[in-house]
Amino acid sequence: MEPDAIPPRIAVTVGLLAIVPALWYALGRPSTAGFISPSTAGFITVANVIIITAALYTAMSPTDHADSSATA
Repeated sequence: MEPDAIPPRIAVTVGLLAIVPALWYALGRPSTAGFISPSTAGFITVANVIIITAALYTAMSPTDHADSSATA
C-alpha cells in the first residue's frame, strides 16, 4: 500500500496509538522534585501527539478543487 492511498482516518488512528506509551510513561513514573518531572513530561508528550495528529489529519484531508481563478 502506498502512503498516498492511506485514508486520513486510518492515519489518525495509528497516530493516536502513540498516546498509549506516552500515557504509560506519564502515569507509571512517580513525580520527583524539580520543575519538569517525568509525569509532567509524559503529559506534555501526550499533548504534542494530539497536536501533531490533528495537523496530519488536516494536511491529509481532501481539499476543495473549485477553480476560483475563472471569472465569468
